[in-house]
Amino acid sequence: MALHWLVAVMMLATAAAPSSLAAELGMRQSSSRVARLPVEGTFPSLAGATTWLNSRPLTPAALRGKVVLVDFWTYTCINWQRTEPYVRLWADKYKDDGLVVIGVHTPEFEFEKKLGNIRPALEWFRITYPVAVDSNYGVWNAFDNRYWPAVYLIDANGKIRYHHFGEGEYEGTEAAIQQLLHEAGHAGKGDDTVRVDAQASEVEADWESLRSEENYLGADRTQGFASSGRQAVAKSLSYTAPTSLRLNQWALTGDWTVNPGHVLLDKANGRLVYRFHARDVHVVMGRASAGAPVRFRVLLDGHPPGNAHGADIDEQGYGAVSQQRLYQVIRQPHPIDDRTFQIEFFDSGVEAYAFTFG
Repeated sequence: MALHWLVAVMMLATAAAPSSLAAELGMRQSSSRVARLPVEGTFPSLAGATTWLNSRPLTPAALRGKVVLVDFWTYTCINWQRTEPYVRLWADKYKDDGLVVIGVHTPEFEFEKKLGNIRPALEWFRITYPVAVDSNYGVWNAFDNRYWPAVYLIDANGKIRYHHFGEGEYEGTEAAIQQLLHEAGHAGKGDDTVRVDAQASEVEADWESLRSEENYLGADRTQGFASSGRQAVAKSLSYTAPTSLRLNQWALTGDWTVNPGHVLLDKANGRLVYRFHARDVHVVMGRASAGAPVRFRVLLDGHPPGNAHGADIDEQGYGAVSQQRLYQVIRQPHPIDDRTFQIEFFDSGVEAYAFTFG
């Protein structure tokens, strides 16, 4: 998620020149076909994986003769979640034609290192292909990777022939898969592309309406914090939100501990408030310790969200934090304008890490 909203700006160092901001941010599916695929390197070692899920450990030598798609992800990353339907369909479509998809789960947050959190994510996102758990960044560093999400294609001779960082370029990536399968002697499925029926957080962002960037809640990387009073790291304090916020400001109300990487609610009935401009709002959060779910309610401009509710709350705004993951709290219909959402937590013990938008 460190890449997230601006990932594809960096991506353009190796991509075609953009014709618009939307193209620059990798937000749209390209209609271009792959003309040629140069050799970019040799398939690095996968030995840095701490364990494997859905498969025995795999090696570059054992995969020789196959076309391999390596997908770097971390399960709370909204940018990766929006690419996953394509990767999932490619894995299924080409599995009998010589393609092997490997997901490399490299965590951003500490809780994403836990197998007890990763395994449910495989079920949520219907991932049945092999996953290398990369909690120590061994595979990440072997590829010299820097981004979530990132896709690399390795040909049947063990050479890296294609990569793409961030969202978008799905048609071009599938064309590259088809070309490498053809080079390897597989008849393939023609040049048609998969059709995605995305749901919930996997739906492509509404890029034209998006005016809010990803924001972290911990003291180390947050922007736009507007609560009154002194902020002290790792100390419980009482915070008050201002009566109004400017766009992309956020605030706390109640007794919270602001830690370097997240905020922790110390007493019940604390609130998070954010002024945003986007169709979708997501919050990465979880319980600080095992126990009953943390109940909460979301209000949009002071009212129940109704048909603007996200996948993880009902029309009245009620939901519960039961796992450490990304929660979709708002998906509003058009027209999109500056709005303020508030989350009131009825129980203490919630940890909140980041806001993402779409």
